[in-house]
Amino acid sequence: MKCIKDLLSTIFNTHLSHHQQCRTITKVRLKWVKNRSLDNIIDIHTDLKAACLLKDAIIHRPSATQFLTAKSISDTQKLLGITVPTLRFIRRYPTLFEEFPHPKYPSLPCFRLTSIALNLHKIERKIYETHESDIVERLCRVLMMTKDKQIPLQSLHPLRWDLGFPYDYDKTLVEKHPDKFRIVKGSNGLSCLKLEKWVDEFAVSELQKSNEIKESFNDGGDQYRRFIRGKTALAFPLSFPRGYGAQKKVKSWMDEFQKLPYISPYEDSSSIAPESELMEKRVVGVLHEFLSLTVYKKTKRNYLRNLTEELRIPFRFTRIFTRYPGIFYLSLKCKTTSVALKEGYRRGKLVYACPIAKYRGKFHHVMRTGLIYRKKGLEMLGELSADDVIGIEEKESEEEEIESSGEWVEEDDDEDEEFDDVSDQD
Repeated sequence: MKCIKDLLSTIFNTHLSHHQQCRTITKVRLKWVKNRSLDNIIDIHTDLKAACLLKDAIIHRPSATQFLTAKSISDTQKLLGITVPTLRFIRRYPTLFEEFPHPKYPSLPCFRLTSIALNLHKIERKIYETHESDIVERLCRVLMMTKDKQIPLQSLHPLRWDLGFPYDYDKTLVEKHPDKFRIVKGSNGLSCLKLEKWVDEFAVSELQKSNEIKESFNDGGDQYRRFIRGKTALAFPLSFPRGYGAQKKVKSWMDEFQKLPYISPYEDSSSIAPESELMEKRVVGVLHEFLSLTVYKKTKRNYLRNLTEELRIPFRFTRIFTRYPGIFYLSLKCKTTSVALKEGYRRGKLVYACPIAKYRGKFHHVMRTGLIYRKKGLEMLGELSADDVIGIEEKESEEEEIESSGEWVEEDDDEDEEFDDVSDQD
């Protein structure tokens, strides 16, 4: 690591004197623009996640009592993040949850998994086993971005679903990969998951990977080696809301921002001034990489807030999302604040659906069938196999996102709605 730090210092010498002494890039106050397509996706995934969590809660109960009572779920609405009482929510999906009276208290409703839900769970476990190496890499990369290469479990657990980790990842992965992970006590006394071994081949960000072939081909081996270590001015893909292209100040600001050196989220940034433009681009890079590692390229703002110290990002970081609307989208859907990586979606669909995302698409299909056809949906669905696990056809977007690699482009969408800057909600 010492040689990497020395290399960083040498390459940045020509930039730091200018970028760290003062902030020279023009600051522009931007309005938040509502994206109905991404809001709709967040709405769908909120219910999908809640149903998956309820399924896990049932499946991990003792076999003799593998069900949930109406009383036990009465206070879980906020925990699940849904907008209706949990009892009403679970009754919406009879294809997943079968209602029956309690063995001792007939007036108490209980819920167990249907045969289709049990089969879906088996398919999910098989996917986790088959793609365990991808999960291990993703977990390693999350830990490699942190200051001490460790994260408190209480901060990591809420991200389990977003990152596509198994229910018991903190036990199974540590037991299977003791050379990579270990449970330790943090300085604050909390149990933390710690990275045991740095893996060089994992220390390449998604932005670097997307530019890898182009940079290597155009600039030769030496430039490629510099690029791999994150020293060149890589530009973030941009997709702007309607109207931003006409603002010359915004265009000038983003052009200057894109020209700043790209700091890999896996590199040590302790020598960079906290209030510099270089540090701001580094923070954008960290958030971009973290969201890239999630299944749906999005997560809740509060989950990221729990990691501000570990990731070395400012506590009041919502302004980063509102200041860079070409990279991120901030949603206020479902009574919470979520942030999405805009390049992860095109025309209302996930650009790349990993195996667990495809499985969840089938899970959502089962949910929808029950919502529409009630118990008749069980007959319509029949038996599900692993071959049936295909991605759900998301509703076509009502807006077209125009993707680019650092170029200034706009979306032409009459349904975008402008609101005041929401950065003050931090």
